[in-house]
Amino acid sequence: MFGLHGADLFVIFLYLLLTVGIGFYTSRMVRDLSSFVMPRRFGKFTMIMFSFGSGTSSDQAVSVASKSFTNGLSGIWYQWLYLFATPFYWLIAPVMRRFRAITMSDVFEARYNRSVGILYGGIAVVNLAVMIGLMLKGSSAVIEAGTGGSVPEAWAIVLMAVLFVAYGIAGGLSAAIITDLLQGVLTIAFSVMLLPLVLGAVGGMSGMRAAIDNPEMMSLVAPGEIGVFYILIIAFNGLVGIVAQPHILSNCAAGRTELDGAWGFMGGNLVKRFCTVAWSIIGLAALAYYGSAGIDPDQIFGRVARDFLSPLMPGLVGLFLSALIASVMSSCDAFMVAGAGLFTGNIYKPLAPNLTDRHYVGIVRMASLFTVAGGLGFAYWVPGVIDALEIFWKVSPMMGIAFWMGLLWRRANANGAWASTLTALFAWWISAQGFFVDWVSTWSICEPLRLVFVQAGQPEIHLPWQMVFYTTAGLAAGVIASLATKPLPDTKVDHFYALARTPVTPGEAVDFPCTLPPNAQVPPARILFPSTSLVIPIPSRVAVAGFLVGWLFVILIIGGTWMLTQL
Repeated sequence: MFGLHGADLFVIFLYLLLTVGIGFYTSRMVRDLSSFVMPRRFGKFTMIMFSFGSGTSSDQAVSVASKSFTNGLSGIWYQWLYLFATPFYWLIAPVMRRFRAITMSDVFEARYNRSVGILYGGIAVVNLAVMIGLMLKGSSAVIEAGTGGSVPEAWAIVLMAVLFVAYGIAGGLSAAIITDLLQGVLTIAFSVMLLPLVLGAVGGMSGMRAAIDNPEMMSLVAPGEIGVFYILIIAFNGLVGIVAQPHILSNCAAGRTELDGAWGFMGGNLVKRFCTVAWSIIGLAALAYYGSAGIDPDQIFGRVARDFLSPLMPGLVGLFLSALIASVMSSCDAFMVAGAGLFTGNIYKPLAPNLTDRHYVGIVRMASLFTVAGGLGFAYWVPGVIDALEIFWKVSPMMGIAFWMGLLWRRANANGAWASTLTALFAWWISAQGFFVDWVSTWSICEPLRLVFVQAGQPEIHLPWQMVFYTTAGLAAGVIASLATKPLPDTKVDHFYALARTPVTPGEAVDFPCTLPPNAQVPPARILFPSTSLVIPIPSRVAVAGFLVGWLFVILIIGGTWMLTQL
């Protein structure tokens, strides 16, 4: 049935019954908007698995395996784009926790004004819809391949949406975090399990290299599309945008303490970087095993799972598909909750204040449905997983520029935030227009920094140059607009920076977002350039130690991957 053994169907049924049951069980913990959107009660291990689970789903395995199948080992950068940003997560997480916010819109409103908070809310909901659609698109491709085409992609998209909406609406973020603990373990297990199976079939790493017979395919930095310039720019773009992704606040702030969030945010993402290595080598081994003729790259990961797990034992493909579905559910429900929280807390509640907690919980659950509807529309519209991923990369930096300006530059104001965002959006749009591409294609530049590539028969601005264009334009517009207009009141700016440097105390209670407790002791400012308007903090010993440990792991991951490919 559906191209699966009866044992596989039984395993899928039990697993999905378990995850939906968790959602309804945790619904007992939902008493108000804050407990639905931002429960701050989880420890280090749970936060690591939540960060890993909410940031890891089957679309990423699909995109990395797909790009490695077509471009070689350098396709790993389609998920390693955040690798060089990962050590910075140790520094970002405590600041996010100190904002004492429920949504990122609260943060933008605290730094600028309500109009910027609403601007962020609108872009964030679009971003969340893109993220949900991307994950549904990627996982549906694996399900179609894993069932031998018996479950078409269109059906799989709807099935997964119904499942994660069911338990996510019931249990909120608590349901997402608890299920991520289980789903994260399974995602790691299957990422590692498939690798030796497919490598064994092609004679190990040496057999894979002999079958592919192209040294460039085995290079982490390949000439052409994915070179050093490409890697550095997408890494920078990732760091600019990561802080404006709506679900990142929960990754950093749902822990009991600042360190819980720091360990979770950096640790969970380092675990993900290890899994990415397995996905990339699976894509290469699949190229050696199947060849490239007549195969949809987006279905490689699912096809490998079906062909290599089925002969081992009945039920394994079902468990794999359960983990796959669960991984996208664990991410999408977190995104759904973030979008619903943004709408309810930052748009609806100010317009309809002083209503009951029960009323707001009902609204946030209804808003969840609209966020998912946007994701479904995007999943059916976008042509492929790689296209969806590249769109997602470009949405977050639109508001990320305003975040970094507000965090590191005291003079930034609301006009600058609006100018940076709208200019970056316009620069992104114009860089995709035919007349602009034709004009740029006449420019002369050395080959490693080529401006225009041909994709699917159409010339396009090379992705990293497009990122350079919109980030530079957005930053310039934000700085000029801020300097040309009236600065924000000192009291507002001082309060924001007081939030950012005041540690969270155990058991601390905050009645309103982005406010300090009555007895809070605000430490004096310790910044590198005190006589300027730049606000660059002097890091603590704990911050420096964690940051260096993060870089050590980055070096180990890259070095280990290179050594593995030489075996």
